[in-house]
Amino acid sequence: MKKALIAIVACLFVFGGSAMGQQKIKLGHINSNDLMQIMPGRDSAQTVLQSEVANLEEQLKSMQAEMEKRYNEYMEKQAGWTELIRNTKQRELQDMSARIQEFQENAQKTLQQREQDLLKPIIDRAKKAISDVAAEGGYTYILDSGTAAVLYSQDSDDIMPMVKKKLGLK
Repeated sequence: MKKALIAIVACLFVFGGSAMGQQKIKLGHINSNDLMQIMPGRDSAQTVLQSEVANLEEQLKSMQAEMEKRYNEYMEKQAGWTELIRNTKQRELQDMSARIQEFQENAQKTLQQREQDLLKPIIDRAKKAISDVAAEGGYTYILDSGTAAVLYSQDSDDIMPMVKKKLGLK
């Protein structure tokens, strides 16, 4: 829905502006996904993130192993326990299961935030280079072909080579 709205608005600007002849519109496009793949610092950010994922996975496995150990103990010994002990052990297992679930949810949120924090400076550098190239080249609009927001781009210029040059990339 949002992409369609953006495309419609872009078309209105392109066709509306061209029909009135008030302003020459120059379009450019870039695939931001391809740009992000070659941005300096992206690999080190990925490495840091993968290390943090491994640490969290190790902690989760440890918690799950402890849960499994306690569950197996419960299954083996429950017949010999009184109802009070069985109920207490069941609550302990339920609490442990809830803690594992909470840990997984918090780890997911933490990793998403960490990824955003690590990639923000890289994305900001790319945005600045795109803005600089657009200003230097006199572009009115730069469309991102990597997000499938471009429906038609025959008359647009791919600015990837100029952005690469601006960033000092090959």
